[in-house]
Amino acid sequence: MTSTPLAPAATPTTAPPTPAPTARRSTTAILAIILVGYFMVILDNSIVITGLPHIQDELGMTSTALAWVQDAYLLAFGGLLLLGARAGDVLGRRRMFVAGLAVFTLASVAVGLAPTGGLLVAARAVQGVGAAVLAPSTLALLTASFPEGPERTRATAAYGAVAGIGASVGLVVGGLLADLVSWRAGFLVNLPVGVVMLVAGLRVLPETPRTPGRFDVAGALLATLGPTALVYGFVRAGGAGWADAGTAAALGLGVGLLVTLVVVERRAAQPVLPLGLFASRERVGAYVARLLFIGAMMGFFLFTSQYLQDERGFSALAAGFAYFPMTAVNFVVALAVPRLQRRTSGPVLLVAGLVLAVAGMAWLGSIDASASYVAGIALPMMLIGAGQGLAFGPLTASGIAGVEPSLAGAASGVVNSVHQLGGALGMSLVLALTSTYAAAMTAGAVLLLAALAAAVLLVLPSARRRSGA
Repeated sequence: MTSTPLAPAATPTTAPPTPAPTARRSTTAILAIILVGYFMVILDNSIVITGLPHIQDELGMTSTALAWVQDAYLLAFGGLLLLGARAGDVLGRRRMFVAGLAVFTLASVAVGLAPTGGLLVAARAVQGVGAAVLAPSTLALLTASFPEGPERTRATAAYGAVAGIGASVGLVVGGLLADLVSWRAGFLVNLPVGVVMLVAGLRVLPETPRTPGRFDVAGALLATLGPTALVYGFVRAGGAGWADAGTAAALGLGVGLLVTLVVVERRAAQPVLPLGLFASRERVGAYVARLLFIGAMMGFFLFTSQYLQDERGFSALAAGFAYFPMTAVNFVVALAVPRLQRRTSGPVLLVAGLVLAVAGMAWLGSIDASASYVAGIALPMMLIGAGQGLAFGPLTASGIAGVEPSLAGAASGVVNSVHQLGGALGMSLVLALTSTYAAAMTAGAVLLLAALAAAVLLVLPSARRRSGA
């Protein structure tokens, strides 16, 4: 039992104090702005996937160039997130939220108006830079605005739900717009939304204290170039093979750059990636599980969209709506997570979610041409959606568990960086390993099994010890 100070006893003429409605409205508005900002970022991870065939036809892009439409965004996003998080600590998180949102919105317009494939990829990279500043600011503002306890639990559950649902909604919206309007509309719509959010953010969001310091540019560049080299190696391996000298050189360079990153961060006075964040087994387990989970899911989204359109004859619109059962289950389960956490712990829900996701992905791996959409695709999708809904909130909470307020920006940067880099690395790895749908789903199930092992061996026991302490 914790000790709390008692309020003065009320006199007969004094009404007892009640929570201020204005304060409640303020926190609700803050959370709404944070979630919408993060939703924009996550949505643009996937809104392009169902529209890729339209992009390829209109701009005459090769399959390799088409892969970089997604990878350019994910790599710039994931690699520069740590620098974006540091900028929030040093310059103020509301200021960086607004700056990141402005860059993201303008780059979205450039993507929507891009006349060539090269300019499209370049604009996607700039969009990723804006997202790298915006995304860590959202989670850092959430951490600063909601103290640990029930409020933080509800807020992180909503944040995790956005992470899971945003990807599914993006596929539906992307297919809808690609068939009925244009794939460009999915990016141009960010302009009015972004303007409204900029005004709301300046009016409502509180500014956080600024921490004096300097920027670790070397660390940020290494964190970006290392994964980029690995992704290039995976993409090259898909065409030239794993024994190719260029493939081996790219993969070796990627590993070397990441090792150098650790060395540089150990010596940096103010590292963009504080290695102390990895002192917690719970946080490390959450990072590893998230990396593997998102890697499996990005491969799932890409291959399923192509399978539905190329093998099943679905239009982009129909392929988008084919994800609806998964999205609906994901939404319902994610909303139930705060109530479920009153009965059991977040890590237990994480493990349960991963078990469901493994089952769903393995089911898809056994698909054959005679299977109906409902039995062969929709039902396993629903299992994956339930797994997402259960897992993302606890993954987010464990990823920032026990972090000091001064490191909130860095911790949120690692969570979001792992999310994006996991997508680029996982998708590229699955593409390198196979070109068939069933084999890709089996590879995804293996990645999810590894994520489950990280949750069981690292997150679950560490969280129990922390709760006991």
